Amino acid sequence: MLNDKVTIVTGAGSGIGRSVAMICAREGAKVLVSDINVTSGEETAAMVKAAGGDALFFPADVGKPADNKALVEEAIKQFGRLDVACNNAGIAGMRAHLTDYSLDEWAKVINVNLSSVFYGMQPQITAMLATGGGAIVNIASILGAVGFSTTTAYTAAKHGVVGLTQVAALEYSARGVRVNAVGPGFIHTPLISELEQNPTVEAMLVSAHPIGRLGKPEEVAELVAWLASDRASFVSGAYYPVDGGYLAR
Repeated sequence: MLNDKVTIVTGAGSGIGRSVAMICAREGAKVLVSDINVTSGEETAAMVKAAGGDALFFPADVGKPADNKALVEEAIKQFGRLDVACNNAGIAGMRAHLTDYSLDEWAKVINVNLSSVFYGMQPQITAMLATGGGAIVNIASILGAVGFSTTTAYTAAKHGVVGLTQVAALEYSARGVRVNAVGPGFIHTPLISELEQNPTVEAMLVSAHPIGRLGKPEEVAELVAWLASDRASFVSGAYYPVDGGYLAR
C-alpha cells in the first residue's frame, strides 16, 4: 500500500506516532522516525527494523521551524525524496478553566500542537511539489470538532489543525499534494495516562464512547496509512474522526 514511499512521522517515540511508524513500515514505507525524546525515538526505529521494516531516527523539536526543515532535508538526504508526512507530535497541556489558564502554557501548547503543523507543512509541501506530489496526514483530535472543559489551548490548537489542513488542501491538491486530518477520540496512549489512573475519570471517558471502550493507537494508524496511500487518491481536505462514536452523540 505504501511501497517505497518515503515517510516522516513526528512524535513517533510512543503512542499513535509509534503505531503510525510501525504500520506504514509494514505497508512498505521507508520511515524517518522523529521525536524530541531520543531514547524513545530510537526505540521505535529499532522496533520497525526488528519487524522487517526500513526506518531511521532523526531527533527534532517540531515547535522549532528549523528542526522541521532539517527533518525534511534529512529525508531527502537519506532516501532521495519525501512522499508522505504524518504530523503527529503533540502535548496535552495543563487542565484549567479559561480564566485560570497560564499564558506561558497557552503559548507552549499552541506552538507544539498547532504552529508545529504549519512549520512542518511548509518544507514538506515544498519537497513534495518538487517530485510530483505526496500526502500529508495531520493528527488533530475529536477536540478539533467539539469542545471539552478545561482544555482551552489543546482544543483551540486542534481546531486550528483542522483549519490548516483544509487551507493546505485547497491550495495544493491540484498540484498533487493531498492533505487530510484525523481526529482520534480518547486513545490508550501516554498522553492520557494520567486520566486513566483515576478509575472514575476513566469510566467517564469510556462511557463517552458509544463503542464502549477507548481506542488503540493502531486503530488510528491504520486510517493514517490508508490516507497516505494511493488508495485514498480522491481524498483531500477531509477530517476523519476515529472515535468509537464519540462525535455521534
